[in-house]
Amino acid sequence: MDQAPDQLAEAEVERARERRQVAMHLQEIEGNPLDAADIEMFEMFEREGWSHERRLAHILERAAKARFVSAAE
Repeated sequence: MDQAPDQLAEAEVERARERRQVAMHLQEIEGNPLDAADIEMFEMFEREGWSHERRLAHILERAAKARFVSAAE
């Protein structure tokens, strides 16, 4: 099956999933666990095979929107 240019191969998705699980564990140890929305976002990235570049763009866009909302309040 062909993959879109901005999608990861299944093996790459699995490696990203493993890194996420390790990172989540380390965040828990540090007392800063991911919330349910963040976990769902990363699981969606994996499920849909988003490329690392697309993931980063999405996260940066969310951060910019959150900053804008914070500044407006």
